[in-house]
Amino acid sequence: MEVRSRAPGKIILAGEHAVVHGSTAIAAAIDLYTHVLFRLPPPSENQVSVELELKDMGLVFSWPSQRLEEAFSTIDTLPPILQPCSEDRLELILSLVKEKSIPEDKLWLSSGICAFLYLYTSIHGYKPATVAITSELPLGSGLGSSASFCVALASAFLSLTTAVSVNGERSGWLTLSASNLDLVNKWAFEGEKILHGKPSGIDNTVSTLGSLIMFKSGELTQLQSTTPLRMLITNTKVTRNTKALVAGVAEKASRHPGVIHAIFTAIDFISKELATIIETPAIGDISIRAREKLIEELMEMNQGLLQIIKVSHDSIEKVLQTTAKYKLASKLTGAGGGGCVLTLLPTSISNTVVEKVVAELEALGFQCLKAEVGGNGVQVCFG
Repeated sequence: MEVRSRAPGKIILAGEHAVVHGSTAIAAAIDLYTHVLFRLPPPSENQVSVELELKDMGLVFSWPSQRLEEAFSTIDTLPPILQPCSEDRLELILSLVKEKSIPEDKLWLSSGICAFLYLYTSIHGYKPATVAITSELPLGSGLGSSASFCVALASAFLSLTTAVSVNGERSGWLTLSASNLDLVNKWAFEGEKILHGKPSGIDNTVSTLGSLIMFKSGELTQLQSTTPLRMLITNTKVTRNTKALVAGVAEKASRHPGVIHAIFTAIDFISKELATIIETPAIGDISIRAREKLIEELMEMNQGLLQIIKVSHDSIEKVLQTTAKYKLASKLTGAGGGGCVLTLLPTSISNTVVEKVVAELEALGFQCLKAEVGGNGVQVCFG
């Protein structure tokens, strides 16, 4: 029994920071994925361990099934239904992870391995298995890599149970039914809680459902894009402290409530207008370019407002200056203070120009990724 799954990363197109204060934001899936290969071996193979292979890092961790069964029997029986990871269970999982020799410079992987063990043992118990993971997403850059990881794991694990049924032809990449996607999303959210404590749930929802999602004050609306959007995503490789950036904006709001409220209101209008443009059909080359020009203007306005509240960064400004030379619109995505920058690639732009932009940005030490925006959510493939 074998299944592959892939779950996309995400970007924030508009509404960063303001969304924390009640404004509208728009998130979108991108065609950069976390891939999981999950295999339950037949009894004839005599495999006795649960094995996790992080292929990108050349790391393998394994736990004998008997060791897992003995460890978990000391606290309670396996949860028969979806439920949050209890403190006892998390403490036990942490002890199982600490038994492994994780390289000192990779200790940050511990929380992800904990999420893996929680999801696996909750869904499949202690059955021997092999789980191999690769990712096209840079880690810790604000592109939803952890949510993508949890969604890919949850979908793969559930696909080899009776909880998820796949009807029809089981060939190629398949999208699960709405009810199955809801179950995957709920499990992934529990994994995200192990990784982040109190996640918003936006990242795992976008990774599960795909497309574009407008969200405000906990309410989510899926948008239907009428024309593909292409983005150049520049990873500045500058790590940022999201909590500190959010706190800094909150402090400004307390000192200048009227001004910051006006900025957040403007950002709310930008997000809503962007949603309208995204869902409005564009017919013909002229219409498509006119639509792109509107999106570019909104991106630049959103970036300007984010600069006013001081969440940009020197590295982000370098990206903006570089792309502006080619008359391309860019904005930060996520918390700012480093992280990633989005640049809209118009349908009319030539590959030669794109490669020139990429070469300049990479010469500055940045990483460039090209992505389609608003595509498929999580998918599975059997055989």
